[in-house]
Amino acid sequence: MSDGPRSTVGGYLATRLEQVGIKHYFAVPGDYNLMLLDEFLKNPNLQMISCCNELNAGYAADGYARASGVSAAVVTFSVGGLSILNAIAGAYAEDLPVIIISGGPNSNSEAQNQLLHHTCGEVSYGYCRDIFAHVTSSSVIIRHLEDVPTQIDKAIATCVRTSKPVYIEIACNIAGLDTSIPKKQRFFIKSTSHPEALEDSVERAATFLNKAVKPVLVAGVKLRECGAIEAFNELADACGYGVASMPNAKGFFSEQHPNYIGTYWGPVSSPGTNEIVESADAYLFAGPVFTDYTTSGYTTLINPQKLIKAEPNRTSLKNKTYNDVALEEFLRALAKKIKPNKSSLIAYERIKLELAPEPAVKHKQPITTRRLFCQIQQMLDSSSVVIAETGDSWFNCMKLKLPQHAKFEVQMQYGSIGWSVGATLGYELGSTQPCRVISLIGDGSFQLTSQEVSTMIRYGLKPIIFLINNGGYTIEVEIHDGPYNKIQNWNYAELINVFNAEDGNGWSAKVATEGQLAKAIKKALKHDGVVLIEVIIDRDDCSKELLEWGSHVSANNGRPPKNP
Repeated sequence: MSDGPRSTVGGYLATRLEQVGIKHYFAVPGDYNLMLLDEFLKNPNLQMISCCNELNAGYAADGYARASGVSAAVVTFSVGGLSILNAIAGAYAEDLPVIIISGGPNSNSEAQNQLLHHTCGEVSYGYCRDIFAHVTSSSVIIRHLEDVPTQIDKAIATCVRTSKPVYIEIACNIAGLDTSIPKKQRFFIKSTSHPEALEDSVERAATFLNKAVKPVLVAGVKLRECGAIEAFNELADACGYGVASMPNAKGFFSEQHPNYIGTYWGPVSSPGTNEIVESADAYLFAGPVFTDYTTSGYTTLINPQKLIKAEPNRTSLKNKTYNDVALEEFLRALAKKIKPNKSSLIAYERIKLELAPEPAVKHKQPITTRRLFCQIQQMLDSSSVVIAETGDSWFNCMKLKLPQHAKFEVQMQYGSIGWSVGATLGYELGSTQPCRVISLIGDGSFQLTSQEVSTMIRYGLKPIIFLINNGGYTIEVEIHDGPYNKIQNWNYAELINVFNAEDGNGWSAKVATEGQLAKAIKKALKHDGVVLIEVIIDRDDCSKELLEWGSHVSANNGRPPKNP
């Protein structure tokens, strides 16, 4: 006798993905996940995006989560799971909610002492869960039908609550079996503050800031994690301070806002920004992460006695910490108590550099990095999404002035080279608004993940990829040079013909002069498909900011050991 409507295990999970807003999932098939994929394909509201390998699928899920808020990837046991691991570690470091789903061995295999393929050659099959536990906020194996609803729901709730990846492994022999229909459930529940802690922290912060002569406000990367970007904007409007962004928070605050003063990155900040921030007598950093990368090798001059550090769930100032204070609530409450003060903005206006207009295109002039980014600046509009690969693209992209509503993405905490190719795929698919993704990637990084350009062609995406060919790992050269930083050159532009095969619509160009670049950009903006522009740059042509930043990071890396 039936006890009512039923769903399969795979169908249950697919419905839950749909309910949290996922429309696409990234997959690489393998025999342990085929039954699971069969069930997913029965859901008409989910589209499978087949990737070339698991690492790229993970980077794509990273990009998708940045654009849409949550993502999913499906792999097979062990060989697939451990291949995607690096990308998931990056998503963990970057506070991105990614649901990694793995098919698992038959639920009977371990108890029956069966040695299985794709494993490490021992009858012990919990090791993938144990490994993923280090880079997820929840890591579970589901081998029993009665555990399905609870384990799946708990993992997904943990994913969206913590804004971190989770790992769900489902035994291959239960994926198609019946389970209950997924009931309605609230997954998106905002964290709230302890009322007294919130009141006290806001009162103390407001008193401190309102007494300051020249306070500033700085946006940090964790504003996105806890949904506090709008609250930050509300505070910025209320306070009137000069407002800067840390490099990994570029784009979180409008660069067209009259209070915007640039990127704060210590000695490699936007012109004038470093001086204004570090000379302030009070600074509120909202959602910051201070690392050797974001502080240029810990060379920033931030005085703890002048600092209010507002983190996702705590706020600290002048040796006092308030726990259980939600960042969004703190910023909104502070906006109601703050007194407007334009002193830091006025000071910035006095010292900011007015850049001279760039000269017209010199058609036969060899292209330089600076002139490349001048032309990229001109092509940006409100629908642009700029994705900057680890390397000199970081520093050059920081100089771009983003139009209103344009977006920017960088993986600065984890800094895994090759990330941007998969992230480009995922971001365009996950974007909730029409957009044109413009990706900047070096040749060394591109060689790690180039196959996923074929996936972009396969699914009719339209990014513009600038492949900067300077013959090596430029960022590594500036940190510590050696023969290992040279790579084998490829005919990168010709790869589009390979990826197009018989029916693709990708287009590419190889440019070496300003005129060739201008012509290629003009055509790229009209092309209805993937574009790859290979830009030939001299090996020693890099931004002065990379040179300075690299020397500081190198010095920090090279500190001699201290005796205990």
